Amino acid sequence: MTALDIDFVRAQFPAFAEPSLQNQAFFENAGGSYACRQVIDRLTRFYTQRKVQPYAPYKASRLGGGEMDEARARLAALMGVATEELSFGPSTTQNTYVLAQAFRKFMKPGEAIIVTNQDHEANTGPWRRLAEEGIEIREWQIDPQTGHLDVAQLESLLDENVRLVCFPHCSNVVGEINPVPEITALAHAAGAFVCVDGVSYAPHGLPNVDDLGADIYLFSAYKTYGPHQGIMVIRKALGALLPNQAHYFNADTLYKRFTPAGPDHAQVAASAGMADYFEALAVQHGHAGTAAETGAFVHDLMRQHEITLLQPLLDAVKDRNDVRLLGPATAETRAPTVAIALNRPAEPVAAELSEYGIMAGGGDFYAVRALSAMGIDPNEGVLRMSFTHYTSQAEVAKLIEALDRVL
Repeated sequence: MTALDIDFVRAQFPAFAEPSLQNQAFFENAGGSYACRQVIDRLTRFYTQRKVQPYAPYKASRLGGGEMDEARARLAALMGVATEELSFGPSTTQNTYVLAQAFRKFMKPGEAIIVTNQDHEANTGPWRRLAEEGIEIREWQIDPQTGHLDVAQLESLLDENVRLVCFPHCSNVVGEINPVPEITALAHAAGAFVCVDGVSYAPHGLPNVDDLGADIYLFSAYKTYGPHQGIMVIRKALGALLPNQAHYFNADTLYKRFTPAGPDHAQVAASAGMADYFEALAVQHGHAGTAAETGAFVHDLMRQHEITLLQPLLDAVKDRNDVRLLGPATAETRAPTVAIALNRPAEPVAAELSEYGIMAGGGDFYAVRALSAMGIDPNEGVLRMSFTHYTSQAEVAKLIEALDRVL
C-alpha cells in the first residue's frame, strides 16, 4: 500500500497556512474538520457567480443547479450508490428526525425499533421518541467496561416485530468500528431495515454503502472536509416504501422525499469539492479507476496513515493508572477518536492542553447515554482527542508530550 503523502494532503487545507493557527495541533476533528481548499473555492465561486435561484434557464442559474447535481452524483458514485439515493439536509440530526417521522407513519403500534446506548444522541433520541406513538423501543446495550456492542446480544433482541435497527458505524466516544455488514445481514434476515450513523466514521474514509448493505447511511459533510450539511443515503427500495416527507409534488423524486426544507444551494454545490479532494488524493498517489474504486483506494489510504499514528497515542494512555481509555487499545479496530475518563472534570484539562498548543475538547459530546452506561459522570465528561489523515506524526508526538504534562 502506498504511504500517504502528508505534505500534499496538508497543502490542500488552507488552515495549515493560516497564521492564527500556526503551532496549534488540532485534535477535535470529531467535532468538525478543517475544510479542504476545493470546497472553499467552490463555495466562494457559488456565492460570487451563482447566487441565484438554481435550475432556471439563464446561465448563472443553470451553472448553479448543475453544480448541485454534480455534488450529488459524484459523492454517490464514490460511495457505490445511485445518484438519486443520496440527498442533502441541514444536518444529520435533522435528517434523522425527518426519517423518524417517516417511520412513525410507516410502522404500526406494537412494532419495534432497536437502538443502542453507544450512539451520539442524534441517532437515538429521534427514534426513542417514537415510543410515544406506541412503537416499542428496544435497547442494544454496550458492555459497561469496554463500551463494546456484542452482536450476540443483538440476535436476542431481533424478532418478527422489529422493523428497524439503528446503530453507529463507530461511536464518537468509544471509537470501536462496528461490523456493519455482519449486523446488517442479521437484521435483514429478521426482516428489519438498518440505519447506520456514519458521522464518526466517514471522515476516515467514505464507505461503500452497497458493500455495507445498509438501507440508510448518514454522515456530516462538515466533519468530512466539507460545508455544514448532513448527507443521507437511502436505498431506493426503502425510500419507495416510506411516506413522503416533502412537498406532495416532489414525492416521485427520491432525493427530495426526505428533505422537506429547501436545500442550502451554495453548500450543496460546494460539497462537490469533497469529491474533487478525494479524486486529487487518488491521482497524487498513482491510482486510476472507477469512482467506487477511487473511494475504496482513498478510504484505505486514509486508514493506513491514521492507524500508524494512532497506536502510539493509544500506547501512551492505555496503561496509565490515572486515566481510563474508552474503547479498544488496538488502532486497527477503531477510529482515531480517543476519549479518556479522568475522574475529574475534563473541560479544564482541555483548557490546560491549549496552553501547549493542543486543540482538544472536554465534555459529554452528546454521548450522555454511553458515558452513563460506562459509569462515567457526564457532568465531568471525558477528554477527547480526535484526528484525521491530515494529522502529522509530529503533532501526535506533541500531543503525547502535552498529556504527560497535564495529566
